[in-house]
Amino acid sequence: MYKLYSMQRSGNSYKVRLALALLNAPYRAIEIDILRGESRTPEFLAMNPSGQVPLLEVAEGRYLAESNAILWYVAGGTTLAPEDRIDRAEAMQWMFFEQHSLEPNIGAAYFWLRLIKGGRDLQSHALEDWMENGYRSLAVMEMHLVKHDYFVDNRFTIADIALYGFTHVAHQCDFDLGRYPAVRDWLARVANEPGYVPMDWQRQRLEAAQ
Repeated sequence: MYKLYSMQRSGNSYKVRLALALLNAPYRAIEIDILRGESRTPEFLAMNPSGQVPLLEVAEGRYLAESNAILWYVAGGTTLAPEDRIDRAEAMQWMFFEQHSLEPNIGAAYFWLRLIKGGRDLQSHALEDWMENGYRSLAVMEMHLVKHDYFVDNRFTIADIALYGFTHVAHQCDFDLGRYPAVRDWLARVANEPGYVPMDWQRQRLEAAQ
């Protein structure tokens, strides 16, 4: 069974939890609060020197970091991971886009405006750039989704999971998704996938109810 070190409110951590839920893959969830320095302890840094979550223990003493790398690992051999060469490349293209264009802007805005007390004042100098670049990223997604239901091969894949993580909370950090009807429709399609769980879902709640 996997061990997943993650933070409940982290968009990157949520991407992995969502993929595992959709795959109905068993795992043990270990909460790491980065805001309390729990990812900077000597014990955690021994597992992941970058001090970041999510972190997946795939075998005893073998750890995999970076959310999108973890998505490829857990989804390998399933319908969530494209097998065709060009489809795989397109999935990676959108996942690179997510980490280079979406996460540094919408993800940063979400972190500072939603998770950090007083974050808006602390990062007032950066907010304008986050908004401008975040809207630019949403516009790119909108252009694609006007013509396609999903991002790769017109079916649901880990590329959608990667992009969903922060896009679905963009409205919580000042972004107006009303401008992007195709993005909103896509968000609804993802939320209707069998096995979907929201960000605030905790594994223990389901286990306690069974």
